[in-house]
Amino acid sequence: MSAEPQAASTYWDPSSLPAPRGRLRASTLISLRWLGLAGQLAAVLVTAFMFDFEIRLGWALGVIGAGAWMNLALLLRPSPRPVLEGWAAAAQLSFDVIQLGALLGLTGGLDNPFCLLLIAPVTIAAAALPTRQTMTIGVLTLLVASVLFFVPEPLPWRGGEQFALPPLYRLGVWIAVMTGVLFTAGYAWRTANEARRMALALAATDSILAREQRLAAMGGLAAAAAHELGTPLATIQIVARELLRNAKGDAALAEDAALLVQQAERCRDILKALSQRSDTGEVADARLSLKMLLNECAEPHRGAGPRIEIAVEGAVGAVEPEVRRLPEAVRAISTLIENATDFAVFEVRVTARYDDRTVRVEVRDDGPGFASDVLARLGEPYVTSRPLGEGSRTGHQGMGLGFFIAKTLLEKTGAALTFGNLRNKEGAQVAITWPREAIEAPQPDAKIS
Repeated sequence: MSAEPQAASTYWDPSSLPAPRGRLRASTLISLRWLGLAGQLAAVLVTAFMFDFEIRLGWALGVIGAGAWMNLALLLRPSPRPVLEGWAAAAQLSFDVIQLGALLGLTGGLDNPFCLLLIAPVTIAAAALPTRQTMTIGVLTLLVASVLFFVPEPLPWRGGEQFALPPLYRLGVWIAVMTGVLFTAGYAWRTANEARRMALALAATDSILAREQRLAAMGGLAAAAAHELGTPLATIQIVARELLRNAKGDAALAEDAALLVQQAERCRDILKALSQRSDTGEVADARLSLKMLLNECAEPHRGAGPRIEIAVEGAVGAVEPEVRRLPEAVRAISTLIENATDFAVFEVRVTARYDDRTVRVEVRDDGPGFASDVLARLGEPYVTSRPLGEGSRTGHQGMGLGFFIAKTLLEKTGAALTFGNLRNKEGAQVAITWPREAIEAPQPDAKIS
């Protein structure tokens, strides 16, 4: 069995972004609580002194004081948390439900028109907290409303008079409060969820546009570099040919000069390809086998050091697909193989695996693997583990663009990438996975005889 890599997914996934739900600023809850307590105090004092209603003033002020004490304790604690998450925020909102329920219980229960305020805490929870905490606060609110209905308390009224609502009307108020809690919380939850999806979609769009702009800018830089490097490269070729011509008596020098001429020719080919459009001179829909595709990607790097082994493996009963020769895939896989050969000690293994649903290509080497400090960010532009060429076979000073360009090109073909280090032995692995229909060549039309 092959060793499984410790993979770090590098393609952008919206679910990887921090979810905006589940957090509430502590200052927001404290401010809202002060506002609610001020309203409660005003209502109690107006009822007791302006309307001269009979009310349990001491008990009511004690309940309001409990809410004020809660706020002061939160403000004066030694290490306050600026942001409340999950159950911490839910605990404070639960306190608000119980405190308001106690005050309503002293001032008429569901006969009190301010019983509508029971909806407020669960609405805040639905808009800002995860579903589990929201449901907990909702159930608590419904329980408090039910207690207020089944344990009625007379509504404060003028001395010698008593105000009593008909039982059927009180039942309607109870049902209205419960319906309001459920409907308002559900509406707030749905609205917040839609806003979260739109924010994630906007973040995804911004990320994709930024990457496309970076890639387009790099394309212009590549064309400019190809133009600027043409003249010095031609000079290098002339000097290398002169060295080869004058080194007939020195076998070692002749071999080095021949290698220099060969590599200069390869550089010219690369620069020529960079200065042209990607869709010129290439047949994107050519059919070929997986092994032929991988051989084409690996051919420019054979003989540069470690051996390159290519294998194709299929699931039992699966038919090996013929794939399309996508220029983006050819260039990207070739870049990944080149990077592997630069760090491998003895061998680079390129393995294609297929089944009825996917085609997966793995590029493995037996080198030191990816550095842990760059593994999580590998694939972003200008992220490299060899800024000064350390650890590589050729001493090439990396710019951190090879993986970024390869990843972007492959994702345009519908592939997903993972980068990682092997668990059981030293070495790095890059895995490319396509849905089979994304890379498989369409069947040719049957010819009519």
